[in-house]
Amino acid sequence: MKNLRFLPWVVALGLMLLVVRTASLAEAWAALRQLWWGQIGVLLVLNGLVLAALNGRWYLILRGQGVILPFFRVMGWRLAAFGVSYFTPGPQFGGEPAQVLLLERAGVVRQTAVASVSLDKSLELLVNFGFLLLAVAAVLQAGVLGGALGGTAVWFVLALLVWPVLFLLAVGRGWRPLSRLMAFVPLWGWPAGWRKKYTAVYQAMGEGEGEMTRLMRERPLALAAALFISLFGWGLMILEFGLMFAFLGLSLTPIQLLALLVAARLALLLPLPGGLGSLAASLTFALEAMGLNPAFGVSASVLIHLRDILLGSFGLWWGSRYVRRDA
Repeated sequence: MKNLRFLPWVVALGLMLLVVRTASLAEAWAALRQLWWGQIGVLLVLNGLVLAALNGRWYLILRGQGVILPFFRVMGWRLAAFGVSYFTPGPQFGGEPAQVLLLERAGVVRQTAVASVSLDKSLELLVNFGFLLLAVAAVLQAGVLGGALGGTAVWFVLALLVWPVLFLLAVGRGWRPLSRLMAFVPLWGWPAGWRKKYTAVYQAMGEGEGEMTRLMRERPLALAAALFISLFGWGLMILEFGLMFAFLGLSLTPIQLLALLVAARLALLLPLPGGLGSLAASLTFALEAMGLNPAFGVSASVLIHLRDILLGSFGLWWGSRYVRRDA
C-alpha cells in the first residue's frame, strides 16, 4: 500500500512522456517566448477578477449567515484552501477543512464555518458540472473532436451534476444527508481519541446542515446572489482562457474554445496533484483531434501551471500566517 503513494506521480510522468511524443516542445517554447508583458498583465488582471468573483460567492454566503469579515482576508483563506487542494493528489478537493479551520481561528463557530464551506462547495460543483454538461453536449453536437468524445462523457458529467443537486435539495428540505450517512458508521473498535474526534465532526456536520437549511429558507436572495456571481466568474474564466490562446498565437472558434475548456476541466478531475500531466495531455490531444497544432496545448498548460503554483504557494503562505499567529 505504501508504494501506491507514488502511483499519481508515475501516471503523471507517463502522460508527460505521451505529450512529448505528440507535441513539439520547440514550437511550444516559441509560442511562450512571443508573449509580451502587456498580454501577461491582461491575463493577470482577468485572473484577479475571476478570483474575486469566486471568493465573492463564499463571502456572500458568510454575510448571509451574519458573519462579516474583510473581503480580502476571506480571499486569502480561499487561496490557502486552493493551495492545499492543488498540491495534494486528488480531484481538486482537500482544502475545505483549511477553510473551516481558518474561520474558527477568526472566531466563527464551527457549525457556521462548516455550513458556509459546504454551501460554497455545493454551489461551485453545481455551476461547474452544469456548465460542463452543457458544454460537452454542445461539443458533441458540433463534432469538433471527432470520435474523441463519446456519449459516455455526457452521462459521466450528468452523474457528477446529480450529487450537488441532490445534496442541495435534501438540505433545503431539512434532511441533513451527510450527518445521517455519518450516523451509520460503526465506531466499535476505534481508539477512544478517534471516536471523540469523529463524534465532534458528526455533531458539527449535523449542526452545520441545520444552519444551511435555515439559510436556504430564510436568506434565499443571498444564495441567489452567490449563484449569480458564480456564473459571472465562469464568464470571466472563458474570456481569460480564450485570450490566453489568442496571445499564444492560436485562433479558435467559440466551439473549439469550449472543447478545450471542457478538456481542461475534466483533466483537473483526475486524482493527480494540480492536474500534472493530465492537463497538458488533455489539451494536446484535444488540439490534435481538432487538426490544430498540439504544441499550443503544452504552452497553455505551462502558463496555467505557473499561475496556479504561484497562487497556491501564496495561499499556503497567507493561511499559515493566521494559523501560526493564532496558535
